[in-house]
Amino acid sequence: MDVAGSGFRIRVPLQLADDEVQVWRVELDVLAPSEPHWLSLLAPDEQDRARRFRFDRHRRRFATTRGVLRTLLGSYLNAEPRSVRFRYSDKQKPALDAAFAQGCLQFNVSHSEELALLAFTRAREIGVDVERVRENSNIEGIAKHFFSESEREALASLPASEKQAAFYRCWTRKEAFIKAIGEGMSLPLHQFDVSLAPGQPAELLATRPDPEEKKRWSVWTLDAGAEFAAALVVEDKDKDLRVVTALVSSVLEAVP
Repeated sequence: MDVAGSGFRIRVPLQLADDEVQVWRVELDVLAPSEPHWLSLLAPDEQDRARRFRFDRHRRRFATTRGVLRTLLGSYLNAEPRSVRFRYSDKQKPALDAAFAQGCLQFNVSHSEELALLAFTRAREIGVDVERVRENSNIEGIAKHFFSESEREALASLPASEKQAAFYRCWTRKEAFIKAIGEGMSLPLHQFDVSLAPGQPAELLATRPDPEEKKRWSVWTLDAGAEFAAALVVEDKDKDLRVVTALVSSVLEAVP
């Protein structure tokens, strides 16, 4: 892809079926050289937020993530990316403004360093999380503060060679769930349990105080590359969703 171009467009209008989740992987440092284009798509408040970043790479990655998000939303909505407007919950979860509510398009975004994941579906709450995997000798210490009792026990029961991967499976699944329900870190993380053991299906195992809540949600592990862990949580009462993942550069076309 020619990142020296002044802009990008979607080659073919994007289609999203009612029974589908589409997850786009964005290699931010590949697209960031076109920062002026991405910034030009942003609303004034987004541009102000970009300017407040202390480091250039953080500003570029933020602008690229938001610019790509607007580009994809514009294709789904048949609208100009600059025209897309957002609203935010009291916990700051973004959603489309009421003027763009036709089609019930829902989305969520996560990024870690040079990788972003953008997830889209219709008429369902959705949350996605991606984390760069880092060597950490204090995994169980962190788990003590952020995992539930059963999750800590499951982690402690694993051999040392399995603990890091299990820690990140648990962390991303929990983050994706709290993003899906829109509560952010205001939801006590000990009030629900997720699976984490190797070979165990990705699943929301328990919710408290309402044990029936877990039945509303489906959990997926996403392949984000060797250096990252990622998870997706979607409201899926009928359990019939298909999850499709793709690299965003496969549908972008550089324009002069």
